[in-house]
Amino acid sequence: MKALLVKTSSLGDVTHALPAVTAAGRHGVRFDWVVEEAYQAIPERHPGVERVIPIAWRRWRRNPVYSRREAAAFSADLRTREYDLVLDAQGLMKSALVAALARGGERVGFARGDVREAVAAWFYQRGVAVPRRQHAIDRQRQLFAGAFGYAQDAAEPIEFGLSRRESAGSAGHFACRSTCLFLHGGSWPSKQWPQALWVELARQAQADGFEVLLPWGNPAERCRAQHIAAQGGGRTLPAMGIDEWIDLLQEVRLAVGVDSGLAHLAAACGAPTLALYGSTTPNLTGARGPRAATLASTFPCAPCLSRACRYRGPGRVRHDEPVSPPCYAELTPGRVWARAMALLDAEA
Repeated sequence: MKALLVKTSSLGDVTHALPAVTAAGRHGVRFDWVVEEAYQAIPERHPGVERVIPIAWRRWRRNPVYSRREAAAFSADLRTREYDLVLDAQGLMKSALVAALARGGERVGFARGDVREAVAAWFYQRGVAVPRRQHAIDRQRQLFAGAFGYAQDAAEPIEFGLSRRESAGSAGHFACRSTCLFLHGGSWPSKQWPQALWVELARQAQADGFEVLLPWGNPAERCRAQHIAAQGGGRTLPAMGIDEWIDLLQEVRLAVGVDSGLAHLAAACGAPTLALYGSTTPNLTGARGPRAATLASTFPCAPCLSRACRYRGPGRVRHDEPVSPPCYAELTPGRVWARAMALLDAEA
Protein backbone atom coordinates (compact mmCIF):
# COMPACT_ATOMS: atom_id res chain seq x y z
CA MET A 1 0.00 0.00 0.00
CA LYS A 2 1.20 3.51 -0.83
CA ALA A 3 0.15 6.14 1.73
CA LEU A 4 0.63 9.83 2.33
CA LEU A 5 1.43 10.77 5.93
CA VAL A 6 0.74 14.32 7.12
CA LYS A 7 2.70 14.98 10.31
CA THR A 8 4.26 18.40 9.96
CA SER A 9 5.59 19.43 13.38
CA SER A 10 6.86 19.87 16.05
CA LEU A 11 10.23 18.14 16.44
CA GLY A 12 8.97 15.93 19.26
CA ASP A 13 5.72 15.11 17.44
CA VAL A 14 7.56 14.12 14.26
CA THR A 15 9.90 11.91 16.29
CA HIS A 16 6.95 10.26 18.06
CA ALA A 17 5.51 9.16 14.70
CA LEU A 18 8.62 7.20 13.66
CA PRO A 19 7.83 3.93 15.52
CA ALA A 20 4.38 3.86 13.89
CA VAL A 21 5.99 4.25 10.46
CA THR A 22 8.30 1.34 11.30
CA ALA A 23 5.39 -0.84 12.43
CA ALA A 24 3.28 -0.02 9.35
CA GLY A 25 6.25 -0.82 7.13
CA ARG A 26 6.23 -4.38 8.45
CA HIS A 27 2.72 -4.66 7.04
CA GLY A 28 3.67 -3.50 3.58
CA VAL A 29 2.89 0.23 3.86
CA ARG A 30 5.23 2.68 2.12
CA PHE A 31 5.01 6.38 2.85
CA ASP A 32 5.40 9.79 1.37
CA TRP A 33 5.57 12.26 4.27
CA VAL A 34 4.54 15.92 4.46
CA VAL A 35 6.66 17.59 7.14
CA GLU A 36 7.77 21.08 8.11
CA GLU A 37 10.86 21.96 6.08
CA ALA A 38 13.07 22.34 9.18
CA TYR A 39 12.48 18.68 10.09
CA GLN A 40 12.62 16.98 6.69
CA ALA A 41 15.95 15.29 7.50
CA ILE A 42 14.15 13.07 10.04
CA PRO A 43 11.81 11.19 7.65
CA GLU A 44 14.59 11.18 5.05
CA ARG A 45 16.57 8.92 7.39
CA HIS A 46 13.75 6.37 7.75
CA PRO A 47 13.81 3.44 5.28
CA GLY A 48 9.99 3.25 5.22
CA VAL A 49 9.70 6.73 3.68
CA GLU A 50 10.11 6.98 -0.08
CA ARG A 51 9.55 10.69 -0.57
CA VAL A 52 9.58 13.69 1.74
CA ILE A 53 7.41 16.66 0.80
CA PRO A 54 8.53 19.72 2.79
CA ILE A 55 5.98 22.34 3.78
CA ALA A 56 6.75 25.80 5.18
CA TRP A 57 3.70 26.75 7.28
CA ARG A 58 5.84 28.61 9.81
CA ARG A 59 7.54 30.72 7.15
CA TRP A 60 4.46 31.25 4.99
CA ARG A 61 2.29 32.61 7.78
CA ARG A 62 4.82 35.38 8.44
CA ASN A 63 4.32 36.69 4.90
CA PRO A 64 1.30 35.02 3.27
CA VAL A 65 1.20 37.35 0.24
CA TYR A 66 4.85 36.78 -0.66
CA SER A 67 4.50 33.02 -0.08
CA ARG A 68 1.42 32.43 -2.28
CA ARG A 69 3.43 31.24 -5.27
CA GLU A 70 5.51 28.89 -3.12
CA ALA A 71 2.37 27.48 -1.48
CA ALA A 72 0.81 26.90 -4.91
CA ALA A 73 3.93 25.01 -6.01
CA PHE A 74 3.70 22.85 -2.90
CA SER A 75 0.06 22.03 -3.67
CA ALA A 76 0.92 21.09 -7.25
CA ASP A 77 3.80 18.90 -6.08
CA LEU A 78 1.57 17.18 -3.53
CA ARG A 79 -0.93 16.24 -6.23
CA THR A 80 1.59 14.66 -8.62
CA ARG A 81 0.99 11.25 -7.01
CA GLU A 82 -2.11 9.26 -6.14
CA TYR A 83 -2.30 7.39 -2.84
CA ASP A 84 -4.19 4.40 -1.53
CA LEU A 85 -4.73 6.20 1.79
CA VAL A 86 -4.04 9.66 3.22
CA LEU A 87 -3.36 9.74 6.96
CA ASP A 88 -3.47 12.93 9.01
CA ALA A 89 -1.53 12.00 12.16
CA GLN A 90 -1.43 15.62 13.41
CA GLY A 91 -5.11 16.24 14.04
CA LEU A 92 -5.11 19.99 13.40
CA MET A 93 -7.11 22.13 11.00
CA LYS A 94 -4.00 22.97 8.98
CA SER A 95 -2.91 19.33 8.64
CA ALA A 96 -6.44 18.27 7.69
CA LEU A 97 -6.43 20.87 4.91
CA VAL A 98 -3.18 19.45 3.56
CA ALA A 99 -4.64 15.93 3.63
CA ALA A 100 -7.70 17.20 1.73
CA LEU A 101 -5.47 18.48 -1.09
CA ALA A 102 -3.94 15.07 -1.78
CA ARG A 103 -5.18 12.75 -4.51
CA GLY A 104 -6.25 9.17 -3.98
CA GLY A 105 -8.05 6.94 -1.50
CA GLU A 106 -9.78 7.67 1.76
CA ARG A 107 -8.65 10.29 4.21
CA VAL A 108 -8.18 8.98 7.74
CA GLY A 109 -7.40 10.65 11.06
CA PHE A 110 -8.26 10.59 14.73
CA ALA A 111 -11.93 10.13 15.62
CA ARG A 112 -13.83 13.29 16.52
CA GLY A 113 -13.58 12.78 20.27
CA ASP A 114 -9.86 12.05 20.15
CA VAL A 115 -8.55 14.64 17.68
CA ARG A 116 -6.69 17.74 18.89
CA GLU A 117 -8.90 20.19 16.95
CA ALA A 118 -12.44 18.86 16.49
CA VAL A 119 -12.99 20.71 13.20
CA ALA A 120 -10.23 18.63 11.59
CA ALA A 121 -12.40 15.50 11.82
CA TRP A 122 -14.85 16.99 9.29
CA PHE A 123 -12.21 16.47 6.59
CA TYR A 124 -11.78 12.74 7.25
CA GLN A 125 -13.75 9.95 5.63
CA ARG A 126 -12.89 7.66 8.53
CA GLY A 127 -11.88 8.35 12.11
CA VAL A 128 -9.88 6.01 14.35
CA ALA A 129 -10.73 5.98 18.05
CA VAL A 130 -7.52 6.44 20.06
CA PRO A 131 -7.79 7.28 23.80
CA ARG A 132 -6.03 10.56 24.60
CA ARG A 133 -4.60 10.00 28.08
CA GLN A 134 -1.66 7.85 27.01
CA HIS A 135 1.82 8.35 25.62
CA ALA A 136 2.08 10.09 22.25
CA ILE A 137 4.05 7.19 20.74
CA ASP A 138 1.35 4.69 21.76
CA ARG A 139 -1.34 6.93 20.28
CA GLN A 140 0.50 7.13 16.97
CA ARG A 141 1.01 3.38 16.77
CA GLN A 142 -2.69 2.76 17.52
CA LEU A 143 -3.75 5.34 14.93
CA PHE A 144 -1.64 3.76 12.21
CA ALA A 145 -2.81 0.25 13.11
CA GLY A 146 -6.45 1.33 12.91
CA ALA A 147 -5.91 3.23 9.67
CA PHE A 148 -4.17 0.36 7.85
CA GLY A 149 -6.08 -2.50 9.44
CA TYR A 150 -3.51 -4.48 11.37
CA ALA A 151 -3.31 -5.43 15.03
CA GLN A 152 -0.88 -3.40 17.11
CA ASP A 153 0.86 -5.41 19.80
CA ALA A 154 1.43 -3.08 22.77
CA ALA A 155 4.41 -5.22 23.80
CA GLU A 156 6.11 -4.86 20.43
CA PRO A 157 9.50 -3.10 20.80
CA ILE A 158 9.59 0.56 19.81
CA GLU A 159 11.84 1.01 16.78
CA PHE A 160 12.44 4.53 15.45
CA GLY A 161 14.32 3.33 12.38
CA LEU A 162 16.68 6.30 11.93
CA SER A 163 19.50 5.14 9.69
CA ARG A 164 23.16 6.00 10.17
CA ARG A 165 25.24 7.71 7.52
CA GLU A 166 28.55 6.18 6.52
CA SER A 167 30.24 9.47 7.30
CA ALA A 168 28.96 11.48 10.24
CA GLY A 169 30.66 14.66 9.02
CA SER A 170 31.16 17.20 11.83
CA ALA A 171 29.62 14.88 14.43
CA GLY A 172 32.84 12.91 14.68
CA HIS A 173 34.64 16.06 15.79
CA PHE A 174 32.50 16.32 18.94
CA ALA A 175 31.59 12.71 19.67
CA CYS A 176 33.75 10.59 21.92
CA ARG A 177 33.29 8.05 24.71
CA SER A 178 33.25 10.79 27.37
CA THR A 179 30.90 13.30 25.70
CA CYS A 180 27.89 14.56 27.68
CA LEU A 181 25.36 16.68 25.81
CA PHE A 182 23.26 19.17 27.81
CA LEU A 183 19.87 19.69 26.11
CA HIS A 184 18.94 22.73 28.19
CA GLY A 185 16.48 24.47 25.84
CA GLY A 186 12.74 24.08 26.37
CA SER A 187 9.83 25.59 24.45
CA TRP A 188 7.97 26.47 27.69
CA PRO A 189 9.53 28.57 30.48
CA SER A 190 8.10 26.03 32.95
CA LYS A 191 10.10 23.20 31.35
CA GLN A 192 13.48 24.85 31.81
CA TRP A 193 15.70 23.43 34.54
CA PRO A 194 17.28 26.41 36.35
CA GLN A 195 20.52 27.73 34.89
CA ALA A 196 22.39 27.52 38.21
CA LEU A 197 21.63 23.79 38.38
CA TRP A 198 23.06 23.27 34.90
CA VAL A 199 26.24 24.99 36.07
CA GLU A 200 26.50 22.59 39.02
CA LEU A 201 25.85 19.62 36.76
CA ALA A 202 28.55 20.74 34.33
CA ARG A 203 31.10 20.84 37.14
CA GLN A 204 30.05 17.36 38.29
CA ALA A 205 30.24 15.93 34.78
CA GLN A 206 33.70 17.32 34.17
CA ALA A 207 34.90 16.08 37.55
CA ASP A 208 33.91 12.60 36.36
CA GLY A 209 35.84 12.97 33.11
CA PHE A 210 33.07 14.00 30.71
CA GLU A 211 33.34 16.72 28.12
CA VAL A 212 30.20 18.85 28.30
CA LEU A 213 28.67 20.00 25.00
CA LEU A 214 26.17 22.89 25.02
CA PRO A 215 23.88 23.41 22.02
CA TRP A 216 21.50 26.29 21.38
CA GLY A 217 18.65 27.10 19.01
CA ASN A 218 17.96 30.81 19.56
CA PRO A 219 19.75 33.85 21.06
CA ALA A 220 18.39 33.23 24.59
CA GLU A 221 19.58 29.62 24.55
CA ARG A 222 22.94 30.72 23.19
CA CYS A 223 23.37 33.12 26.14
CA ARG A 224 22.45 30.33 28.55
CA ALA A 225 24.90 27.92 26.91
CA GLN A 226 27.69 30.48 27.09
CA HIS A 227 26.92 31.19 30.75
CA ILE A 228 26.99 27.49 31.65
CA ALA A 229 30.25 27.07 29.75
CA ALA A 230 31.82 30.08 31.47
CA GLN A 231 30.67 29.24 34.99
CA GLY A 232 30.60 25.45 34.98
CA GLY A 233 32.77 24.49 32.03
CA GLY A 234 31.99 22.95 28.68
CA ARG A 235 31.99 23.74 24.99
CA THR A 236 29.30 25.78 23.23
CA LEU A 237 28.37 24.13 19.95
CA PRO A 238 27.85 25.96 16.66
CA ALA A 239 24.40 26.13 15.11
CA MET A 240 23.49 22.82 13.50
CA GLY A 241 20.79 21.45 11.22
CA ILE A 242 18.66 18.43 12.05
CA ASP A 243 20.74 16.12 9.85
CA GLU A 244 23.88 17.07 11.81
CA TRP A 245 21.98 16.61 15.06
CA ILE A 246 21.02 13.05 14.14
CA ASP A 247 24.65 12.24 13.37
CA LEU A 248 25.81 13.68 16.68
CA LEU A 249 23.07 12.06 18.75
CA GLN A 250 23.93 8.65 17.33
CA GLU A 251 27.47 9.01 18.69
CA VAL A 252 27.35 10.84 22.04
CA ARG A 253 28.04 8.92 25.25
CA LEU A 254 25.27 10.61 27.25
CA ALA A 255 22.53 13.23 26.87
CA VAL A 256 20.76 15.02 29.73
CA GLY A 257 17.88 17.32 28.91
CA VAL A 258 14.50 18.76 29.72
CA ASP A 259 11.24 17.77 28.02
CA SER A 260 12.09 18.99 24.53
CA GLY A 261 12.16 17.90 20.91
CA LEU A 262 15.91 17.34 21.03
CA ALA A 263 15.59 15.09 24.09
CA HIS A 264 13.04 12.97 22.22
CA LEU A 265 15.28 12.90 19.16
CA ALA A 266 18.25 11.88 21.32
CA ALA A 267 16.28 8.93 22.70
CA ALA A 268 15.16 8.00 19.17
CA CYS A 269 18.77 8.05 17.95
CA GLY A 270 19.76 5.54 20.63
CA ALA A 271 21.78 7.92 22.81
CA PRO A 272 21.70 7.15 26.56
CA THR A 273 19.23 9.92 27.46
CA LEU A 274 17.97 11.21 30.80
CA ALA A 275 15.03 13.61 30.48
CA LEU A 276 13.89 15.84 33.36
CA TYR A 277 10.21 16.56 34.01
CA GLY A 278 8.66 19.24 36.20
CA SER A 279 5.60 20.93 34.67
CA THR A 280 4.97 18.07 32.23
CA THR A 281 4.56 14.34 32.72
CA PRO A 282 6.54 11.45 31.24
CA ASN A 283 3.28 9.49 31.12
CA LEU A 284 2.25 11.53 28.08
CA THR A 285 5.51 12.75 26.55
CA GLY A 286 8.28 10.87 28.33
CA ALA A 287 11.50 10.35 26.41
CA ARG A 288 11.30 6.77 25.14
CA GLY A 289 13.92 4.70 23.43
CA PRO A 290 16.19 1.69 23.91
CA ARG A 291 18.52 3.68 26.19
CA ALA A 292 16.28 6.39 27.65
CA ALA A 293 15.12 7.17 31.18
CA THR A 294 13.14 9.93 32.86
CA LEU A 295 13.28 11.71 36.21
CA ALA A 296 10.11 13.51 37.28
CA SER A 297 9.36 15.96 40.08
CA THR A 298 6.89 14.97 42.79
CA PHE A 299 6.27 18.60 43.80
CA PRO A 300 2.64 19.08 45.00
CA CYS A 301 1.48 20.91 41.87
CA ALA A 302 3.52 18.89 39.37
CA PRO A 303 2.72 18.21 36.63
CA CYS A 304 0.74 21.42 36.10
CA LEU A 305 0.90 21.25 32.27
CA SER A 306 1.17 25.04 32.25
CA ARG A 307 3.57 26.94 29.99
CA ALA A 308 4.43 29.38 32.78
CA CYS A 309 4.81 28.53 36.47
CA ARG A 310 1.74 29.57 38.49
CA TYR A 311 2.91 28.36 41.88
CA ARG A 312 2.28 30.91 44.64
CA GLY A 313 3.24 28.93 47.75
CA PRO A 314 6.43 29.03 49.81
CA GLY A 315 9.52 29.32 47.63
CA ARG A 316 12.33 26.81 47.30
CA VAL A 317 15.94 27.83 47.88
CA ARG A 318 19.26 26.21 47.02
CA HIS A 319 22.58 27.71 48.15
CA ASP A 320 20.69 30.82 49.28
CA GLU A 321 19.26 31.32 45.76
CA PRO A 322 15.57 30.81 44.82
CA VAL A 323 14.84 27.88 42.54
CA SER A 324 12.42 28.69 39.73
CA PRO A 325 10.34 26.83 38.73
CA PRO A 326 10.26 25.46 42.31
CA CYS A 327 9.22 21.98 41.18
CA TYR A 328 12.82 21.46 40.05
CA ALA A 329 14.27 22.06 43.52
CA GLU A 330 14.07 18.34 44.29
CA LEU A 331 15.78 17.43 41.01
CA THR A 332 19.18 18.44 42.32
CA PRO A 333 22.32 18.13 40.17
CA GLY A 334 23.58 15.35 42.46
CA ARG A 335 20.40 13.37 42.04
CA VAL A 336 20.32 13.97 38.27
CA TRP A 337 23.93 12.93 37.80
CA ALA A 338 23.51 9.83 39.96
CA ARG A 339 20.53 8.76 37.80
CA ALA A 340 22.51 9.43 34.62
CA MET A 341 25.41 7.31 35.87
CA ALA A 342 22.96 4.55 36.87
CA LEU A 343 21.68 4.61 33.28
CA LEU A 344 25.21 4.05 31.96
CA ASP A 345 25.99 1.45 34.63
CA ALA A 346 22.89 -0.52 33.64
CA GLU A 347 24.17 -0.68 30.06
CA ALA A 348 27.60 -1.81 31.21
